[in-house]
Amino acid sequence: MSSPKKSSFFNKAPRFWERRGPTSLVLWPLSKIYGWVNQALDLVDELNLGRRKPAPVPIIIVGNIRVGGTGKTPIVIALAEQLASSGWKPGIISRGYGANVSSAPRQVKSDSNPAEVGDEPVLIAKRTNNQFPIWVHPKRTLSIRSLLKQDPSVNVIISDDGLQHRNLLRWPAREGGRDIEFVVRDQRGEGNGFLLPAGPLREPASRERDATLITGASSSNASHVDEYFLGRRAFTLSSQLGTPYQLNNPSNTQSLATIAEKYLPNKITAVAAIGNPQRFFDDLLKQGTAGKGIGLADHATYTPEFFSTINAECILITEKDAVKCASMNDERIWVIPMSLDIPNTLAEWLQSILQRPDPNQYTL
Repeated sequence: MSSPKKSSFFNKAPRFWERRGPTSLVLWPLSKIYGWVNQALDLVDELNLGRRKPAPVPIIIVGNIRVGGTGKTPIVIALAEQLASSGWKPGIISRGYGANVSSAPRQVKSDSNPAEVGDEPVLIAKRTNNQFPIWVHPKRTLSIRSLLKQDPSVNVIISDDGLQHRNLLRWPAREGGRDIEFVVRDQRGEGNGFLLPAGPLREPASRERDATLITGASSSNASHVDEYFLGRRAFTLSSQLGTPYQLNNPSNTQSLATIAEKYLPNKITAVAAIGNPQRFFDDLLKQGTAGKGIGLADHATYTPEFFSTINAECILITEKDAVKCASMNDERIWVIPMSLDIPNTLAEWLQSILQRPDPNQYTL
């Protein structure tokens, strides 16, 4: 795949974010100020002057410290399915890109409008066939309240993102509680290691965490044994591209190998509006599917006119993009599913944490 076109500052990931040089050093004082402000806010949050109470069920937060997506949503899906297979009843919350902060929390179904509740929650609902209750709102505590009121049998909640959401009070597992914070890290790593704006980090790479989830590894080189990153437990998750299906006729499928044989590389175009489009293009190339890559801003919307301008016989898109293209009838568009494996070591560790007693029930 050729280098993608990127249409937003944060998705563009300026080169100086990846290595230290004159530009990042000039901006470094602003990064220090950004860090001090966050430290002050964290201190106020830890004091909990408002006497906020943690949720009555364990919360698993799947987030990232680097600006831009790192592949959290497939992990949320895999974790929910893993927990369900182990006897838990998970629910899922998300900010919901596009959700209105002034509105009430909304439940998401597979036929929900992604423009109103976010493309990622709709993708989760579609991939899981509405198996899990999913609620969205910029204030995640409100989503938790609505979710548990609607589905009181839910006994664990997965938050798609939310590491920087200070109102989400939790009891870290490292302190004997049942809540878990995952930091998702892809092949781009932490860049130059600086905070915004000199670097790509929202928080220092040394932030406290229960575990790091490393994505971007293929099934052939992923390690399913415990690793450690920055002194914290880490797990490597392997990803696989599934069988492509036609957007306007999902029952029509063909393998990536067939696509590669059927179309010349200059007649194939891959389009992705995700946090790291290059990863999608690289995964296709590893499968032997060469062509042009067009990378767009994360959560970008699509129109039939956009696809009509693409001179290709075959257009490949992600499932996240597909939820925004449901009404389109372009037979050239094929959707590429992607899934992640949860290592046994991660599943066992997760189970051991969630089975701990509720720390709020301790009495002296």
